[in-house]
Amino acid sequence: MRLLRLALAAAALLPATALAAEPSAAPWWVWPIALFAVTFLLGIVAVLGGVGGGVLFVPIVGGFFPFHLDFVRGAGLLLALSGALAAGPALLRSGLASLRLGMPLALVGSIASIFGALAGLALPAAVVHTALGGLILLVGVVMWRADRSDRPQVAAPDALGRMFGMRGVFHDHALAEDVHWRVHRTPVGLALFALIGFMAGMFGLGAGWANVPVLNLVLGAPLKVAVGTSGFALSVIDTSAAWVYLNQGALLPILHVPSILGVMLGARVGARLLRRTPASTSRRIIVAVLLVAGGRALAKGLGIWP
Repeated sequence: MRLLRLALAAAALLPATALAAEPSAAPWWVWPIALFAVTFLLGIVAVLGGVGGGVLFVPIVGGFFPFHLDFVRGAGLLLALSGALAAGPALLRSGLASLRLGMPLALVGSIASIFGALAGLALPAAVVHTALGGLILLVGVVMWRADRSDRPQVAAPDALGRMFGMRGVFHDHALAEDVHWRVHRTPVGLALFALIGFMAGMFGLGAGWANVPVLNLVLGAPLKVAVGTSGFALSVIDTSAAWVYLNQGALLPILHVPSILGVMLGARVGARLLRRTPASTSRRIIVAVLLVAGGRALAKGLGIWP
């Protein structure tokens, strides 16, 4: 298997293959420290924006760190999964994540993510870099232009939403009141989550980059509930795709370990900040990071900036 051969080569020649692009590159131990610092910040930002660490990790690490993109995509799924699991208990306790809302959508996305991961591993790295950069830039523009609503008005829930019990209440600390919510257009949401899961598995991005807009704009969930439930849904969708990468040998401990530790610690901090951080502030931070990361990935894929 292609990835297994890469992993064995990386283990045998770690400084030259995985950590150093040139003889004059920094010592190998610099990269784990840098990864931990970067992913700690990404963990905080990802929870605040509800996008998952993978959508930020893959283009940033794939573009600025000397690791093969296949390993980076596998690590991106694992750290997005780790961040979601770290933040999940706090989000569930606060009522910002809903099992009834997230579970049906996440199951559909997880099945599609398996096929996406298989397709992504069959493509050349340059093609994936180029497509990844274009996708990340598109996501950043959509997030910037999207007219989200903190509390969408849902006149009446649809039949499928009523059957799944997609409704709830959470306490908004900023407004000091309980907010009751329900959703509509559930069949459309299920179809979109299947598409999201496929692209998440193909690019190793997690799925939160599109979960929040679908939950908020299509289904009509309040923005904070959409952000919290997105983090929970990641833990289901990313698990399926991550197993495909692991089965193909896309596991490099010096890349995975510091990244997962950093994003888990950052996600716990982000979960605490989410209740008091304005949604508009979270969106601005996410958009800025996405534009930088997407531009770098696109330039690398096209050979403009190797």
